[in-house]
Amino acid sequence: MQSNTTKKNEVITACLLSALAFGTAWAVRGKFGHEQGAAWAGGIGAMGVILVAKRADWYNRMWEIVLASAFGWGLSGMISYGAVVGYARADDFINIFYGLSMLFVIGSLYGFLGGGLFALSLSDTKEDRVPWAVLLTEMLAFGLLTYGLLINQLGWLMTPPRSELWAACLGACIPVGWYAFRTNKRQVLRVAIWSALGSGWGFAFGNFLQVMANAVNFPMNPWNIMEYSIGFFGGLGMCYSTLTSTWPVLEVRTSGANKIAAALVLIVIPFVVWDQSFNPKQLDHILKLGGTESLITVFQWIAIITITLMAVALWRTVSKKVTDYSTVQRTFVLFAGAYILLSFLLTGIAVHPVEQYLYLVNVAVILIVAARMHSPFTTRNEPATTWLVTAMSAVAVIALLTLVVLTCNPKMLDTVGRF
Repeated sequence: MQSNTTKKNEVITACLLSALAFGTAWAVRGKFGHEQGAAWAGGIGAMGVILVAKRADWYNRMWEIVLASAFGWGLSGMISYGAVVGYARADDFINIFYGLSMLFVIGSLYGFLGGGLFALSLSDTKEDRVPWAVLLTEMLAFGLLTYGLLINQLGWLMTPPRSELWAACLGACIPVGWYAFRTNKRQVLRVAIWSALGSGWGFAFGNFLQVMANAVNFPMNPWNIMEYSIGFFGGLGMCYSTLTSTWPVLEVRTSGANKIAAALVLIVIPFVVWDQSFNPKQLDHILKLGGTESLITVFQWIAIITITLMAVALWRTVSKKVTDYSTVQRTFVLFAGAYILLSFLLTGIAVHPVEQYLYLVNVAVILIVAARMHSPFTTRNEPATTWLVTAMSAVAVIALLTLVVLTCNPKMLDTVGRF
């Protein structure tokens, strides 16, 4: 029987490992961008939670869980934030605070959708099925209605002149939250909200770190620092709320549902990443380094072969009953490893920034420490006021960070126009 202190330490360790996994995945996502990059990263984030949770009943539903997370986090990948990031490079309080606080909002949308759909997949049992078709239809309808109201009618623009699809994602959050509330799935609401608070804070804090890193010429890619922060804190919130909630035992589903989910995760998402990223324009660094167009073709083939080998190797986990932890470990290594390798190819294996090597260090730490852990579940049930206080505290800290940026005043050359 574990003591309360030991159990608490196990939860903390598990959350940090999951945060490392998601932080690494979201940093890699920065090389690919858009919905497909966020979807692959979201899948790795879910797999990281499964890896540290050590719930055997989740293993056989792994691809359904990973797909739900990939869809939720990937959906929010449509949000444009480049213009908002620029506000933190201004030289007055209002513009800087606006930029950081709006990134908190955008990050929260990432987390609510990603964490919410991930949590729904953990509560989807034979006795209490989640009506996925109805829910997705409602998400689409509310997304369109909210966008039409906020953008077309009221003209509430957050990121002009860029896309305002944050409003569509906000609308898609409404049915997810309402379904969890009216069906009394408080654990789902907890995961959605803590994931939102984590990724929201991670985005705002990451942008702060990005600005300060630029100001002092820190020898790392500042964008990579910000992206890692989003995934780290988003993964922290998602894992913490998962491990401190009570979940039903998931029964083994028919292989058909698992195969469809696995096909989408292992074939469709990676292929879209390859199609959108491994084109001559994205691989022009090869020509700049003295390579040829033939070498670009070689890199394209290496990428598609990597995806194919990963999919073939992991398909065995789809057609058989998974009961052992070692299979989950191998799945995590291959799924995350393929994503990292593709980022190396896209950036240039011989010339990519040094921080990308840290991806491999993170994965090694996760595997070594997670293998020695026990299942770290405990139960907490904080009141809803805690979520509100946490959100308000985050905004207050963002105001303090604004003062720090304003005091340092890095004098960025590409300052965005006034809000």
